[in-house]
Amino acid sequence: MMKKLIGAAVIILLWNACKFNEQKTLPIAGNRDVVTKTADGKTVTDTVYQTIPAFKFVNQYGDSITNKNLDGNIYVADFFFTTCPSICPVMHRNMLTVYNAFKDAADVKIISHTIDPSHDSVAVLKKYADKLGIAGNKWWLLQGKKEDTYKLAASYLVSSPQVDAKEKYIHDGYFILIDKQKRIRGQYDGTVPEQVTKLIEDIKTLKAEPDQTTAK
Repeated sequence: MMKKLIGAAVIILLWNACKFNEQKTLPIAGNRDVVTKTADGKTVTDTVYQTIPAFKFVNQYGDSITNKNLDGNIYVADFFFTTCPSICPVMHRNMLTVYNAFKDAADVKIISHTIDPSHDSVAVLKKYADKLGIAGNKWWLLQGKKEDTYKLAASYLVSSPQVDAKEKYIHDGYFILIDKQKRIRGQYDGTVPEQVTKLIEDIKTLKAEPDQTTAK
């Protein structure tokens, strides 16, 4: 009887240890397709997830930035404009928390797309970056054709910005978390500090995922 009890206790301990060591993963958002293909005579079914498409913009230093510049990086994206009187200042004060949390992480970046490129020139974006106190290539403020930016917003699963008489534009205040495979792994209200804290924790979780540690 004692041997059975000891055996049961060992099984419970092993089960609990497995549960403790179980790798937490974040969900993958967006559309997905199931693809069946044949390789080496075997039929394999795979899931293809929605990814952020190719883009080309200019950052606050006047450098050309494409999706290729983010290869091998986890990144956070948002949409803003420098003259925004309401949510953008709050968003970017909160984004500074993310910036500082991962300042020394080589594989984490931040990109902010302006939705008002006619006003937000490279010089204006650089001045805005200086005012925020950001430098280097950790956080890029990106400017490009308005139609390209608005089209890209849909790929991030956020609403297309709308013209507004009072505030010039109305847009979502989400921070979008993208993994190294360009898949959407989370959305967070950038105006809510608790959501930003969750984003920071989720970035840490994402960095630990096996396919993120091995991705180039």
